[in-house]
Amino acid sequence: MAKDKKLVEQITSRDADFAQWYTDVVTKAELIDYSSVKGFFVIRPYAYALWENIQQVLDTKFKALGHENVAMPVLIPESLLQKEKDHVEGFAPEVAWVTHGGEEKLAERMCVRPTSETLFCDHYAHIVHSWRDLPKLYNQWCSVLRWEKTTRPFLRHREFLWQEGHTLHATPEEAKAETMRMLEVYADLCENYLAMPVVRGRKTDKEKFAGAEATYTIECMMHDKKALQSGTSHYFGDGFAKAFEIQFLDKENKLRNPFQTSWGVSTRIIGGIIMTHGDDNGLILPPRVAPTQVIVVPVAAHKPNVNEKAQEIADCLKAAGIRVKADFSEQSPGWKFAEYEMKGVPLRIEVGPRDIENGVCVAVRRDDRSKTQIPFSELASAVPALLDEIHKAMYDKAKANLDANTFSATTLDEVKEIIATKGGFVKTMWCGDLECEMKFKEVAGVSSRCIPFEQEKISDTCPCCGKPADKMVVWAVAY
Repeated sequence: MAKDKKLVEQITSRDADFAQWYTDVVTKAELIDYSSVKGFFVIRPYAYALWENIQQVLDTKFKALGHENVAMPVLIPESLLQKEKDHVEGFAPEVAWVTHGGEEKLAERMCVRPTSETLFCDHYAHIVHSWRDLPKLYNQWCSVLRWEKTTRPFLRHREFLWQEGHTLHATPEEAKAETMRMLEVYADLCENYLAMPVVRGRKTDKEKFAGAEATYTIECMMHDKKALQSGTSHYFGDGFAKAFEIQFLDKENKLRNPFQTSWGVSTRIIGGIIMTHGDDNGLILPPRVAPTQVIVVPVAAHKPNVNEKAQEIADCLKAAGIRVKADFSEQSPGWKFAEYEMKGVPLRIEVGPRDIENGVCVAVRRDDRSKTQIPFSELASAVPALLDEIHKAMYDKAKANLDANTFSATTLDEVKEIIATKGGFVKTMWCGDLECEMKFKEVAGVSSRCIPFEQEKISDTCPCCGKPADKMVVWAVAY
């Protein structure tokens, strides 16, 4: 029976065991269930509602910029995947293959899409003929399959949900501008909706997307000071277009290859929200994407007019555009308080007989547990303002964590010491050589997260080889 359920099932302390804390939160807050196949997870309704809100934010932004949604097949013929050499080599270790249709062996094996560049290229070759056909601004909401060896809820699924944008342009300038424009859409999502500050930058050649000329990224710092790549945007140049023989007649009636981009955000961003904002009592969800922004809890519900007033409050907030629920279940108020804390609902409103007499209700913030009395007559204006305050406070706290745990170093020993004793992001100069990049991993256990757009001169030389260095790189341990 629901009424016999414990007030709050035990959640491991973040500081005692961050990995176990994370697992406790995703299961006990009813975000994820494990399926019978390793790496394939059930995204439960509460988590899916969170993803839908993120999806709605992005889809609205995409369409405002002229993008259209399409749906591509789930299977890719092996011959099609093989057309772009770097691309197939990059994804080969993660590909799952279909070899039979029913009892019959297929003449050619099929790859379950790990990404859809080849499918879009094949389609573009059929439909693009003239400069008048460009640009093509497409996006797809779908799932993809990558046979990850190590899996973890939201962070690494073998099958995961995402969106993948794929665009085609007449000039490299247009394609490059699109690449940067979409990266900024992702940064806006993180900072202004998810309350997650980002570091914007370019990936090194080692870390860029398979087949891309350049990959750009937003990197976020989690509570445990590790990095999470939270969105990427890729410029392909005309390499894919040449491989797939996509050509168009330009305005001078000359045949040319178009220039391509792709960009994506996946459900791993939900893991980022959890690890950026959560605490020992569970989730703390950013108000602008929380499935329920406000929960109304009647106190002493058996007394006259309490439930009616709770419903009236919920109706008022709903009319003001707030995602609100009222809990009239038979559970005790204490149980409800603990349950909605675990689920990270940004604001709880309590109302009881004394509140009704005084014409006020009590609003309790999830992020800092502070309490505010709000007159019933001011709910429609006060609650949205309070939700905005919560967003800002959450962003400021995450930004303070990022700033306090970003360090500079001039030697590899310094990098190693910082990571071993403090963690966080470490900024150093870098000569650009792959051998030195690999040495950072070997000696300090870090990978290059990005070459930030906002460059600083930490020193004159590379910490590994001592050669002149003019690029500053952010290094970190990453999920």
